Amino acid sequence: MSEINCTQVTEFSLMGFTEELVTQVTLFLMFLLIYLFTILGNLGMIALIRASPQLHSPMYYFLGNLAFVDLCSSTVITPKMLVDFMSEKKGIAYAGCVAQVFIFDLFGMTECFLLATMAYDRYMAICHPLVYPLVMSPKYCFQLVTGSYLVGLTNGVGQTIGMSNLSFCGSRVIDLFFCDISPLISLSTSNTTLSRIILRTSASLFGLSSSLVVLVSYVAIISAILNIRSAEGTRKAFSTCASHLTTVSIFYGTCLFMYLKPSSDSSREDKWAAVLYTVVTPMLNPLIYSLRNKEVKEALRRLTKPK
Repeated sequence: MSEINCTQVTEFSLMGFTEELVTQVTLFLMFLLIYLFTILGNLGMIALIRASPQLHSPMYYFLGNLAFVDLCSSTVITPKMLVDFMSEKKGIAYAGCVAQVFIFDLFGMTECFLLATMAYDRYMAICHPLVYPLVMSPKYCFQLVTGSYLVGLTNGVGQTIGMSNLSFCGSRVIDLFFCDISPLISLSTSNTTLSRIILRTSASLFGLSSSLVVLVSYVAIISAILNIRSAEGTRKAFSTCASHLTTVSIFYGTCLFMYLKPSSDSSREDKWAAVLYTVVTPMLNPLIYSLRNKEVKEALRRLTKPK
């Protein structure tokens, strides 16, 4: 079909998971509970960090920002998905789709760099404890977090520009539960060269660089931990980064599966992998850091202790 005669798309259809009513109701209730836990967990983590003086340290400053990012990224996806479970017509306006791509890619890449920043923070704390207070100053921590948001903003703007150059003259059905740039590129009938270049450049430049920081940091951390002769010292050092390593493994594992696999290998498993990093991970992060972190549990105990 000639691109000149292409009618500008005004709405996309989201395939979701299933058409069976009972399954849709079950999934609605499950994702509603997950979203409620996500809201309460991340807001609670932010409030706890702000209210507890013993948590006013670089690690928890980064964790508070991670909770905020998880809250935002989940909110841009889950409420629309919940509405679609109860709707016969699972549509999303073109403008809404553009907004989802921009906001999700903004906060998704911001989370990548926040996780990398937290890995660097643990590296400095464990491998260079004497200079840690000097290096991880409040000013430097603010700059690291600001840089993470700026990289995320750059990624969001870039992906949005890539989407704005796409035309959709054929199918308008997105085989996913939200608007993501990868299926939109596959759906487009126009030249997708620019969009693919932006996507691959962003994944290579930003995604691989942040994951490389995480990898190098933890290689150095593990090496330092293995050189600690005291069993108690080894346990304490590992406990300070175990929560972060768990979060990193879940987030990067599902993202790598989604974005590094061949584009032709689309399957039902892709949707559940996307659920992990868009819906489940934002809920798990505050649980992981609260259940595995003694300082967080102690701060919560002090705040809830009757005076």
